Formats: sequence, structure tokens, C-alpha cells
Amino acid sequence: HRRFEYKYSFKGPHLVQADGTVPFWVHTGNAIPSADQIRITTSLKSQKGSVWTKTKSIFEYWEVEVTFRVTGRGRIGADGLAIWFTEEQGLEGPVFGAADKWNGVGIFFDSFDNDAKKNNPGVIVVGNNGKLLYDHQNDGSTQALASCQRDFRNKPYPVRVKITYYQKILTVLINNGFTPDKEDYEFCAKVEDMVLPPQGYFGISAATGGLADDHDVLSFLTFQLTEPGKEAPTPDAEIPQKDKEKYQEEFEHFQQELDKKKEEFQREHPDVQGQPGKLFELFLNDVFETVSDRELRQIFEGQNRIHLEIKQLNRQLDMILDEQRKYVSAVTEEIAKRGAGFPGQQGQVSQQEVEAVVKTQEEVIRQVKEIRNSVTDALRSIGGAQHAGSAGAYETTQHFNDIKEHLHVVKRDIEHLVQRNMPSNEKQKCPELPPFPSCLSTVHFFIFVAVQTVLFIGYVMYRSQQEAAAKKFF
Repeated sequence: HRRFEYKYSFKGPHLVQADGTVPFWVHTGNAIPSADQIRITTSLKSQKGSVWTKTKSIFEYWEVEVTFRVTGRGRIGADGLAIWFTEEQGLEGPVFGAADKWNGVGIFFDSFDNDAKKNNPGVIVVGNNGKLLYDHQNDGSTQALASCQRDFRNKPYPVRVKITYYQKILTVLINNGFTPDKEDYEFCAKVEDMVLPPQGYFGISAATGGLADDHDVLSFLTFQLTEPGKEAPTPDAEIPQKDKEKYQEEFEHFQQELDKKKEEFQREHPDVQGQPGKLFELFLNDVFETVSDRELRQIFEGQNRIHLEIKQLNRQLDMILDEQRKYVSAVTEEIAKRGAGFPGQQGQVSQQEVEAVVKTQEEVIRQVKEIRNSVTDALRSIGGAQHAGSAGAYETTQHFNDIKEHLHVVKRDIEHLVQRNMPSNEKQKCPELPPFPSCLSTVHFFIFVAVQTVLFIGYVMYRSQQEAAAKKFF
């Protein structure tokens, strides 16, 4: 029989509480909980982090399903991630961010090849009785009870691991993250005749060294396994006496608050005494919003948005009118001055063009006034009625686009007119720039190339030394 244990599990969304903690779990080191996942370590050097259950499990056999991502920019990552079941919490230490000399089992997802045997990334199952030190230099190969070589870095989908401990047999199944199918597991490792503590803490930890990866855990689901015909522990047996008293006190306080609210509601609605159905209906009306109220609220909010948009368009039209008047007056004065200095046939042509421009301007001003009047009417209708549609805003936008097109036409006509009236000797010419002197000789160039070559060789030697030092385990 398989039963889900929520006190030993976490899963997004809404994974963390308002104070940044995960219910029933404790996180240490560089672990960062968020709404959808827990980032055990970030992709920075020498990071450690872990999350552990607050209470020990009271069931003998169990199964955990862990979903995680290990991502990094480099071709090689470090150091790895570990899933734990131990008698005590290993909050911090040198073994993938957790304590050494643990009593229990650790399933290690090692992504850095310390022994240079090219067998990483890999999955290693290591047991401990609380007395052994983990063999870092050999990636735990001398202490491994079982292992398999799997690449779990930078996969398109999250990697899923199912670890089952039942009747002293530990089995590890893995979904390599190449498919969205959650049940596409393949066999990885199996350990028989394995004795684990009857009670322990579940945890997951990660660490980085000279190289770094992001280690993100999306979910950690725990299930209790019991033999057929054997009763599982009752829920009351799982709760400590202190927690029972706390929960009972909170329940009584909530019950008192509920009774007070009932009395207040009955005093406010004396006409519904003895009518539970009507009382419940009034309560729902006070708490929940009806469909008609919601539609009215949405209509009102839409009308307010339309009202604000039309106000904004009205302000823009006022600004365009002011700019248009200033532009027309300035152009008229400039053309009048130029027409006075060029009599004859050229003055007659300019006068005809000026008249055409003035007529176009008058037409534009007339259309702008009409649009302004229509906008004013739309504002007045929206202020007096709630059922105004969005067609007015659409038409106003169309008129506004027409105005912009007319203004572009007027601007082109005026520029053409000014260019025709300007004499050839008054046209501005760009000043010629003096020739730039040559600042780099052949000798200077070769000296610069030699210095750059020496600096590049020194940088390459320095980086190679840094990479060699980074390969050492932190």
C-alpha cells in the first residue's frame, strides 16, 4: 500500500510561505526557496546548500520521487547533488553540501570527474554506518554499493528520480529528461540486503567547487509503503503531543471567533431567524460576487478606461492645434518676407502656392475642430451613460490618424515651397573637414603588435594555471 506523506514533501506552486520558509522543511547554506522551486546552489564557485525535513519519519519503508534540474554554461559542471535518508540531519558539511559520517544512505549525482576515469556524470549509491569518511578523490567508487552512468546536466525537461526502499531492497530509477512523459523511468541501480535506520530525516543537498552549476529542485514527494494486510500508523500517532495541544488550542480559538461572527450576523439580520437556507444565501451574497455584479463592475471599469483614453486624445488634439497655429503663422510670415524681396513672376507663383497651403491648413483646422466637437460629445455621453461602447474611441483614433497624414502633407508642401523660394547662393553647405594626420607609423605598429602578443601569451598561461587549480576538489 502506497500513501502520500505531505509532511515529508514539497511541490510548487506556492511552495514557500510569506516569511520565506518551506512548510515542514528547513533550508540552510546558500539554498534559496521560491514559489516554484528551491535553488540549492547558484552557479557560483564554492557554494553549499541543503533542505531537510523537520521531523523524523516513523515508517519503515518508503518511496521518494524527486524532480530537479542541473544547468550550467560550461561543458563540465561541479560538484553535484545528493538525496539523503539519514538518522540525523546533515545540515552542512563537505559531502555535496551535507555532513560526513552519516548513518543512512546517500544517492549522489556527481557531475565532476575527480579520479579522471571519465565516468562522470554518474549516479552513486553510498551507505554509511556513521563511521566512514567519504572518499572524495575516487568519487566514492571504493564505497559505492551500486552506480550507473547518466548525464543529467542541461536537459530539455526536468530530470526525475524514483528511489524505493522496500523489504531491505533499495532501487533507483531515473528519467533522463529527454521526454515530457513523467513515467518514462529506466533502471539505474539496485542494492539488496540494505539495512537503514527505522526512523530518519529526508534531505537533498548540493555543492559547487571551482566550476559551478545551478541545482534546482522542483519537487520532493514522499510515500509510505506498507505490506499488504499490515496496518499503517494512525495519523494521531504521527503528531507529537506538543503539536496536538497547539492544534487543539488553535481550533478552539477559531471556534470562538466563528461563534462571535454568527452572533453578530444574527443581530444584523433578525428577519432570517430560523431560516437556515436564507441565512446561508445571505452569507454567500455578502462573501461572494454575483454574476450580474461582476458584469456591471467589468462594464464600469471598461467605461472608465475609455473615458481616460478619450481625455488623453483630447489633450493631444489641443496640443496639435496649438502647434498647427504657430507653424502656420511662422510660415506665412516667412513667405511674406521672401515674397517682398522677389517681385515679378516668381512672386506670382509663390502667391499661388501660399494660397494652396493656406486652404489646406484651413481644411485641416476645420477637421480638427469637428473631431474636437465629436470627442466632447463622446465624453459627455460616457459621463451620463454606462453602456457606451468602444466605437467612439475607434473613430477618434481614425480621425487622429487622418490629422497626422494631413500634417505630413502640409509639411512636405511647405518644405518644397521654402526650397523653391530660397536663392541658390543662400543654400547652406556643409564645411569641409581638414584631412586627418596619420598618427601611427610602421615602427609603432610593430611595437604595439609585439606587446599585445606578449600580453596574450601571459594571459593564456595564467588562465591555464587557474583552471588546473580549479579542478581540485574544494
